Amino acid sequence: MSQELNRENPVDSSLKISNDVIAIIAGIAAGKVEGVVEMSAGITGGITDMLGMKNLSKGIKVEVNNDEVTIDLAITVEYGVKLSEVGKKVQIDVKDTVENMTGLNVSAVNVNIQDVSFPKEVKDKM
Repeated sequence: MSQELNRENPVDSSLKISNDVIAIIAGIAAGKVEGVVEMSAGITGGITDMLGMKNLSKGIKVEVNNDEVTIDLAITVEYGVKLSEVGKKVQIDVKDTVENMTGLNVSAVNVNIQDVSFPKEVKDKM
């Protein structure tokens, strides 16, 4: 026998969204911003890459406190882009996407630009 959810007197229940899921959503949103080459892994991400473990949330740290989310992202950007514009666009897009998909309030999106990716012709001159 199925039980219907009484909208006036809902069942006492909760919904928990994993920090990893939030990080994946944030990473996908950031990766769609023009000028972002990839999420930067840092030391631990580099080790997991070497071991063959692909991590969709590399370079992203998520902290959830009640319904407030703080997201830290480490990114690599293309050579020649305006860093402040790319950073601001990442902040806006990640905040909007995470809030729309999860219903949580994103209180901060901290973007750390950790590397610049050079085109082949620029690398050859270096």
